Amino acid sequence: MVSPSDITFSSRVSAAVPPPSHLKGSSSQGPDDGLPRIVPRRHFGRWLTAVAALLVFAMVVNSVVRNRAFQWDVVGRYFTTAAVLDGLLLTLWLTGVVMVLGFLLGTPLAVMRLSANPVLCTLSWGYVWIFRSTPLLVQLLFWFNIGALYPTLGLGIPFGPEFLTVKTVNLLGPTLTAAIGLTLHEAAYAAEVVRGGILSVDAGQTEAAQALGIGRRRTLRRIVIPQAMRSIVPTAGNMLIGTLKGTSIVSVLAVHDLLYSVQLVYNQTYQVIPLLMVATLWYIAVTTVLSAGQFYVERYYARGSARALPPTPLQRLRIHLAALRARLTRAIAPEARPAIGGDR
Repeated sequence: MVSPSDITFSSRVSAAVPPPSHLKGSSSQGPDDGLPRIVPRRHFGRWLTAVAALLVFAMVVNSVVRNRAFQWDVVGRYFTTAAVLDGLLLTLWLTGVVMVLGFLLGTPLAVMRLSANPVLCTLSWGYVWIFRSTPLLVQLLFWFNIGALYPTLGLGIPFGPEFLTVKTVNLLGPTLTAAIGLTLHEAAYAAEVVRGGILSVDAGQTEAAQALGIGRRRTLRRIVIPQAMRSIVPTAGNMLIGTLKGTSIVSVLAVHDLLYSVQLVYNQTYQVIPLLMVATLWYIAVTTVLSAGQFYVERYYARGSARALPPTPLQRLRIHLAALRARLTRAIAPEARPAIGGDR
């Protein structure tokens, strides 16, 4: 058995004996302490691959910038013209309307698909099956020629008299036809996105809500949907960008979107490549803005799923700049580093 006096004696001896020389100082030893310095591993393959990739990237950029066939002066001249900006506004309007209406229609379809009612489940599955099986261009052409099937549309009693009738040709113009066709198409995909997000939520959440006496609608609205948004937002962001680019297909219906506006210009000036570059640069710019917005929306709904939110690009830049500043400080003045745990 160890007595208290032995403990006191051993503590005094350990305090009197200085620590070994290899335990003094910090982990980063100076050049005069006689110990080998720890050198980080050098990744030569990584640096060679990076140099090769940068070289190929520089060659591609050089070939694009110095190629006179792109006619960058013509691109700059038409980049902010009224016709191009009007087409861009219509493209943005069409994208926003289609996405909002698509998810407003797709969310009930997803709930119907998960319902225990076999009729609702079958109808939802049939809607998704039809609109996902038909090409988008075929759907748009079908809706554009809907007047051949239904020359007039009426409002009245089902299977009874009609109180109001209107010609389909006068009611559905090219822009409205494109909005309807794109909305019905996107609703089928939005239904699957929402259904996948709901299924990603643990079933224990619903069981706990039922144990607390919370109704199904409130459980879906306050518990399931907020947690499902972590899975819905990334796919919905991809759908948004895909819809933005997919609106260019409405040019076949003579809708004055961005691509059709550019086509009208180069059909008169025969400057095809510069005008296509104008449309490409606008699509890239809008997609970049939407991607940045998607990042912050995902970051917002990541609350509670992780202890620390992912850093923003500005925060990452500050961290890298602080690390670079610290490296430069150590390289310029190595003698200014404080010694930790040295001799007293």
